Order: sequence, then C-alpha cells, then structure tokens
Amino acid sequence: MSTLDSLIVEVNDGLWTYLLIPLVVCAGLYFTVRSRAVQLRLFPEMLRVLKDKSQPRADGSKPVSSFGAFTISAAARVGTGNIAGVATAITLGGAGAVFWMWVMALVGGASAFVESALAQLYKVRDGKEPDGAASGTYRGGPAYYMQRGLEKRWPGVLFAVAITVTFGFVFNAVQSNTITSVASGSVAGSGASWFAPAVGLLLAVLLGVAICGGVRRITSVTTVLVPVMAVVYLLLGTAVVLLNLGDLPRVFGDIVGGAFGFKELAAGGIGAAIQQGVRRGMFSNEAGLGSAPNAGAAAEVTHPVKQGLVQSLGVFFDTLLICSMTAFIILTTTPELSGRQGADLTQSALTDTLGGWAGHVLTAVVFLLAFSSMIGNYYYGESNIGFMTRRAWVLPVYRALVLAVVFLGALGSVGVIWNLADVFMGLMALINLLAIIPLSAIAFRLLDDYTAQRRSGLDPVFTRSRMPDLTGVECWPDTPTAPERRETVGAGSGAP
Repeated sequence: MSTLDSLIVEVNDGLWTYLLIPLVVCAGLYFTVRSRAVQLRLFPEMLRVLKDKSQPRADGSKPVSSFGAFTISAAARVGTGNIAGVATAITLGGAGAVFWMWVMALVGGASAFVESALAQLYKVRDGKEPDGAASGTYRGGPAYYMQRGLEKRWPGVLFAVAITVTFGFVFNAVQSNTITSVASGSVAGSGASWFAPAVGLLLAVLLGVAICGGVRRITSVTTVLVPVMAVVYLLLGTAVVLLNLGDLPRVFGDIVGGAFGFKELAAGGIGAAIQQGVRRGMFSNEAGLGSAPNAGAAAEVTHPVKQGLVQSLGVFFDTLLICSMTAFIILTTTPELSGRQGADLTQSALTDTLGGWAGHVLTAVVFLLAFSSMIGNYYYGESNIGFMTRRAWVLPVYRALVLAVVFLGALGSVGVIWNLADVFMGLMALINLLAIIPLSAIAFRLLDDYTAQRRSGLDPVFTRSRMPDLTGVECWPDTPTAPERRETVGAGSGAP
C-alpha cells in the first residue's frame, strides 16, 4: 500500500508542478487581460448583484437565487482545507505561501468568472418533478458547456465522471473522516469502539435529510450553514488577531519576505512557497477547476454575467477572507510552527491564545465546514450524473452510495484515497481549462453586452436575440418576455 501511495504522490506532484500550475496561472492571466481585470474592475457590481432577489414563480415556488447558488459553491469551497490545508501549506512552504495564495485568488477570479458565466449560458432545465414536467430548476457546468459550446460530448462525459468520483465519493469520505477525527479530540469517551461508527451513521442520516429534497433543500441548508460557520470562525480569528495586534507588522513582513526574500531564494524555500501557495490556492478556491460552475448554473438570474460575477466573488470570500484568517491565527501565535501540522496547528494556535474552550468551538466550526462541503460535493455529482444519464434508478443508487461512503469514511484512514483524489482533481482542471480557453471569447462577448446595458442605466437582461449566432443555448428566451427593469440611478451612475 505504501508503494502505491508513493507512486500516486509522485504522479500527482509531476502533473501539478509541470503541467497544471503553469496552465492555471497562464489561463488566469490571459482571462484577466482579456476581460480588463473583471474580477477587480467590477468588484462593486459583484456586491450589488449578490443582493438581487429572485421573484417567486407563477406556481408559488421559489427559484434558486444568486446568493443561494453562491452558498452551494461556498459550501463545497470552504471546507477543512481552509483550516488544515492552509496550515499544511504554511508548514511546508513557509509564510510566503500565503502571499502566493493571495496572488492565485486575484488571478483566479477571472477564471471563475469565465467558467460560471458559460455555465449559466449553457444551463438546461432539470425536469424531475413526479409528473415529469419541468421542475423550474436548472443544472449545468463544464460537461454541459463542453457539449453545447464546443459541440463535443466525450470530454463532457470524461469530466462528469471525474467530478462525480472526486467530489461525490472521495472528498465526502475525507470530510467524514475529518469530522470524526476532530470530534474525537473534544468528546469524552471518543476512544470507544462505537464512537466512529456512531458519528458516521449520524453524518449519513443528516446528509440524507439534506439532499433528498433536491437543489432547493440543499440551498435552504447551505444558506444557513455557510454564513454561520464563516461568522463564527472569523470572530474567533479576529479575537486572536486583536490579542496579538502588535505582531501583525511582523506577520506581513514574514509573508512578503517569505515570498521574495533572498534568504528563502538561496535556500530554495521560495520555490516551496510558490508551489504550496499556488497549489493550495487552487485547491481552496477551485477557480478554473470546473466545480463551482455546477452550482452557479442552478441560479435563476436575468443575465449570465451576473452569476459569473457572484462566483468570482466566491474566490475572494474563500481565499482572501477565510484562508487569510487561518494564516493570521497561525502566524501571530506560533511563528516557529512548533513542529505541528494541519488542523492541529490551527487548533493549538487558538487554544494557546483564547484557552481550551476555543478548541471545542473550532470542533463545531470544523463540523459545519465539513458538513456543508459534503452537501455541495454531493450536488456536484448529482448534476453531472444528470448529464451522463436520465435513467430514473441511477440517482437513488448514487445517493445510497454517497451515504455509504460517508459512513465508511468515518471508520478509517483515507490517505491513499486523498492522494488519488488529487489526481482526479488535476484531470478535472486539465479538461475544464482546455475547454474554457476557446470558449472564453463568448464569455467576454457576454461581459461587453452586460456592461453596455449597465452604462445605459438598465438592470441587464440577456436574450438569444442579442447573440443569434450562438448555438446550444436552451434556457434563455428569444426575446424579452417583460420590460427590462431600469435602475433607480441615472444612466452611467455607478455603472461599470
């Protein structure tokens, strides 16, 4: 088993170091230049769009809003990697790894915009009501825009298999195992043989309740969990930073110095900082990997660009806010790292500053992080199974397998599986990036259309008549079905 693990790690390191990291960075820079830095230029517009309210349909049902889709993707993005993964990146790459995580977030925001705008454009209706009628919900993502935009189904199927295995099964097993491990350090009697199976069974039951109601149930859960866990964790981190306020100048010095310092360059440490920061940044915010567009496609918005902007904001939320807080917690309290790694390093930093109670609170936060990730991970698999087949029996089987994997993941080690997941995730990124690079021209046309409408004082509305040459577009009307809503501000006031 150790030989197999070593082989997987070697293949994975080579794949990311020599192929995927350069490809992701170059693609992000290209998208940034072509969009005139959309992720920075339209940041105020992202906040405005996030507050858009979705109107109830004629049947009284409530569609998935931009914020609801944002929380689904954030649920999958913001996981234990934001606590354990950042700590590991700092341990292996030093404080300088944090700087390169920030760089990846700023560059990756453009990639997130492109892939999510495309997912919105090429989304399809999810007709899974009992009577067979269209349900009014949507699904989409890389598999869908590969088939409809590139007019090639086989890369879509390959991507759908990769994301279903990686997120639906492997990552959910990892999250279940992480919850069990953290809980065992806080709950009395956790060493008993019944503890891990009990936790696994509880997680399977809770996840089953969350997912069996479909995308609307998933949205209703994540819109509560994600803000709660983010606020609690940020409050803990803020308390630590305030109590160590005098160390902040040193921390920023360590971050910048570790990224560019001559000492690190001479020792070869700068290479480790870049590799760990870039790689952890990609794993954390998922920009360009093709996972978040599956959630972005579920939203009901008036223009595809709106969800592209919202998903780009999600990259900043994940890395510049949550991951940065983890880095500040660690670097303000344990500058020498004390030989600890992963979540243990973050937990010890909290308890050293705030006391033992903070470790128990972190356990609850980790539970919320990991459980919300499990919900988002499940949805990614469901969306892509719908792409591969519409046979009625497949989805219940998938749900049963996911719940079984969650239970089994609580029982043992998942080291080999985690490393194998890295390879699958790399395959996802490779397939997705090779698709969105040629399709990005369409995303930039959408952006131009959106900004032109905003400059005219309109709340942008997209119809197929605005780009009649596009094929494969299913869910957007041919012409406006209602008068376009005009902003209360004058034309050009505050518009992009």
